[in-house]
Amino acid sequence: MTDIKRRSPMVFPQEAKQVEKQGHWAVVMEYASEGEGPWIIDLSHRPRWDLQDSDLSRFKPFEIDIPGKPGQCRLENNVLANRMNRTQVSLWQLTGDRLETPEDTAFTSTMDVTVCLAILGQAVFSIAEKLSSLDFRDPALSTPRLFQGPFAHVPCQMVIAGQPDGMPGMLLTCSRGYARDMVAAILHAGHEFKLQPAGQLAFDKWVAGLA
Repeated sequence: MTDIKRRSPMVFPQEAKQVEKQGHWAVVMEYASEGEGPWIIDLSHRPRWDLQDSDLSRFKPFEIDIPGKPGQCRLENNVLANRMNRTQVSLWQLTGDRLETPEDTAFTSTMDVTVCLAILGQAVFSIAEKLSSLDFRDPALSTPRLFQGPFAHVPCQMVIAGQPDGMPGMLLTCSRGYARDMVAAILHAGHEFKLQPAGQLAFDKWVAGLA
């Protein structure tokens, strides 16, 4: 049987130091030179789902209580639940062993049609304000918080989160077809801040600090 190989639509020119096979994906765990941040991290290999139903109250996906209001997010069991509107929630598994898509027809895997990435570090808001007019720093909003709208002129879902020690981060998904242009735009916006690619290990460490 031919071994299936999945490829991320995101490509960085930097040399990988450690690569690990996860499912059918070759995942960069660490790059040869990552620096101290800010970082851009490819998360396209992590499972993601869209849950739609007229009555979301009957669901508790992956033992997570779905947030009650649009824009609210909840991170539990390594899965981030983002309430999009009255009938829809997006679910992103950030770390841990790969979960399977629930059998209920209300769930749809979005891995094959979207790209997912993270921007981490103190400069994340300075980078983001070059690419979107959304107010990611609104002090009235608690984090993690979901934003929906244009980023680099592309319709996106964006979640702002941060650690107690003050390292903020943005998680972003958009249509897979925009991957190359999105990466180019973010790297260009982050050039003055020395934005560099980092691997899954840096992201896992950041997520662990959110708990």
